Amino acid sequence: MNIEPRVPDARAMAEARRRWDAVAKPLRSLGLLEDMIADVAGMQGTADVALSPRCVLVFCADHGVVAEGVTQSGSEVTAQVARAMAEGTSNINLMARACGADVLAVDMGMAVRVPGLIDRRIAPGTANMARDPAMTRAQAERAIEAGIGLTGEACEKGYRLIATGEMGIGNTTASAALACALLGLPPELAVGRGAGLSDAGLARKRDAVRRALAVNRPDPGDALDALSKLGGFEIAGMAGAFLGGMAHGVPVVIDGAISAVAALVAARLCPQAREFMLPSHRSREPVARAALEALGLTPVLDAGLALGEGTGAAMLFPLLDAAAAVYAGPHTFEWMGLAPYQRQEGSA
Repeated sequence: MNIEPRVPDARAMAEARRRWDAVAKPLRSLGLLEDMIADVAGMQGTADVALSPRCVLVFCADHGVVAEGVTQSGSEVTAQVARAMAEGTSNINLMARACGADVLAVDMGMAVRVPGLIDRRIAPGTANMARDPAMTRAQAERAIEAGIGLTGEACEKGYRLIATGEMGIGNTTASAALACALLGLPPELAVGRGAGLSDAGLARKRDAVRRALAVNRPDPGDALDALSKLGGFEIAGMAGAFLGGMAHGVPVVIDGAISAVAALVAARLCPQAREFMLPSHRSREPVARAALEALGLTPVLDAGLALGEGTGAAMLFPLLDAAAAVYAGPHTFEWMGLAPYQRQEGSA
């Protein structure tokens, strides 16, 4: 993982703030959206922010822990949804089309091969983390490098904004276990119901996470160790995408719980990567809030979402478009012949 850490362009961010203050409106009245546009300016190195073209990178993989009865559906659903993505008919395809984004679906390690996906397959699914390490350290590194490379390829194709998504039955279990390892959370607080587990299913899921932590003894100070023992190929791929965002100076949008945990892994591997992430929504999965708080990121959407596939991340695009229209528009104090607002003591 030979990537150069970089930091956002402070001058571009300062110019973006100046432009916001020149817009004829109360200062800071678009709140977090103003912050995001300024952050994008810093990431892209220019106050002339570009939000298009954009894409959703969807990382797909299977998980051996499904054998522990931690999911409502079987691993075959991963391939079924991935096939719909390749055909352009899945939830994320429909939503991304409405939000003006392309969908690039990637096979990181599914049990079944699906034609039409970008092939970065490491293995046909991870091992059962409740009994053995989910993958080897070398496999985790390969998956991260694949994610970094995919971000670079997207940038070469001209994409200026990238969202992350995932598909992998069992990955809420893996992300919860990773959050327990990296944040010191007990399974009772980290493990949610995923795609609608019953009380009995939730108990099995928590027990599987407890056993995975006990069997594998992940090192909380070594994110790669925790990732290899408890994660998934799609989680590692997304972590790589966030690292690639830093390497290539492109904003990468966090989706829900699994994406947020992948972002946390990336930030533990290289803290500067956090400066090139944009949060989208607060998932109802419990680890999402914990991971975003650990990253110091505040999402703009809170709608109880838990669909995955990058759908919540795609919803951020039209909000950014609306904010950018005001940011780059003509409605300024100068154009209206008005004195600009001045920052007052105690104001935000």
